[in-house]
Amino acid sequence: MSVRTGEKGGADNLAVTGRLHSIESFGTVDGPGTRLVVFCQGCPMRCQYCHNPDTWEFGRADGTGPGTDVTVAEVLERFERNRPFYRSGGLTVTGGEPMAQPDFVAALFEEAHEAPAGRIHTCLDTSAATFSAAHAERFSRLLDATDMVLLDIKTSDPVLHERLCGMPASHALELGDELARRGIPTLVRHVIVPGLTDSEEECAAVGRIIGEWDNVVGLDFLPYHTLGKSKYEKLGIPYPLEGVKAMEAARAKELREVALRAFARRRSERRGGRRPERRG
Repeated sequence: MSVRTGEKGGADNLAVTGRLHSIESFGTVDGPGTRLVVFCQGCPMRCQYCHNPDTWEFGRADGTGPGTDVTVAEVLERFERNRPFYRSGGLTVTGGEPMAQPDFVAALFEEAHEAPAGRIHTCLDTSAATFSAAHAERFSRLLDATDMVLLDIKTSDPVLHERLCGMPASHALELGDELARRGIPTLVRHVIVPGLTDSEEECAAVGRIIGEWDNVVGLDFLPYHTLGKSKYEKLGIPYPLEGVKAMEAARAKELREVALRAFARRRSERRGGRRPERRG
């Protein structure tokens, strides 16, 4: 990844470069309204149900490897070409893992807020793989310029999280705490995988976790699907969930209700002054 860190605002920001996988012009599932969706290249997680394994590998410092170097100015130029379509939407940065490129995303979001043709709503779609509370200042500029976050909660079980994703669960939980402290509107996403994250106990535990955060504005339960399997085959990567059937949407909807009930109970307990439950 090639990143030149500029001062906040102005020409320096416009020249900051990020390593991107692709840009989708008309996204409708990555934040409110119709949006320009920027896919960053590179992610340290290896989620077994990831449908974008082609975004995992990071580009190299010499400019080689997967992805393309793109400047903030180039992304915003792409947005302005279709601005009328984004009237009720905005700009979302996803991945890969966008928080692996905090300087680039911060510069992009700052310039989006100062766009000459009008402020652009910014949304960060993240698994928080590179965030830690101990180094929260590293992400301060980025979060200062973020209007909304789509936060992935993979599972409530820390042991299962490491097995599913190859990384600890603490990153997402610590970012969730930071977003709540800042009051940034956050929509939580949770993938329902048959035999792994589809028990009522698991879904209720997810509800209790997010019940600690007053900034949560929504909860999406996403049924596991196998549409990304062909990408693994093309890349020569063994598909980790071979044989696992797609999740039924109706059952995912039922499990979401389980989580929402637990979420509401936890919020009610907190407002009543009861001591929070310990998280795993």
